Amino acid sequence: MEIEIRCEPEELTVSDADIAAVRSAIEMVGRIYGAEDAEVSVTLTDDAHIHELNRAYRGVDRPTDVLSFALAESEEPEVIGAETGEVLGDLVISLERVAVQAKEYGHTQLRELSFLTVHGMLHLLGYDHIEEEERLEMEEEQRHVMEELGITR
Repeated sequence: MEIEIRCEPEELTVSDADIAAVRSAIEMVGRIYGAEDAEVSVTLTDDAHIHELNRAYRGVDRPTDVLSFALAESEEPEVIGAETGEVLGDLVISLERVAVQAKEYGHTQLRELSFLTVHGMLHLLGYDHIEEEERLEMEEEQRHVMEELGITR
C-alpha cells in the first residue's frame, strides 16, 4: 500500500511511534479488505486545522477527531481487491483530539490513533454509521481490524 503521511502545520511534532501506528493500521485494513495496492494520504494535524476543514467541508463549526475524504463515494463497501494504484482518498486526524479522547476513554494515545485511522479507512472503503444497521456493521468491522492489530481496550 502506498501511504503518504504529512503534518499540517509542518512544525507539528509527531513521534515515530505515531507514524508507525498510522501506517500499521492502514496496512492492516489494506490486507483485510484486499486493498494492499491502493494509495492513501494522511494528514496529522491539530484542532485548529481540522476545525477549518470540518467547517468548510461538512458545515460543522467545531474540531473533530478524523475526517475522511473518499475519492469514490459509495453506498456499500466496494473497494475489495483494489486495483494497483487505486487512490482511496485522504484522512485527516487531529492529534489533539487523539490525546483528549484517549484520556476520556482510559486508553493509550497510540490505541486511539490506531482506532481513528481504522475508522477513517473504513469510511474510505464505503462504510458509514448514519443508520443504526450501518453503525453496527461498521463497529463490528472496527473491532475485527483492531483485534487483527492486536489492540484491545
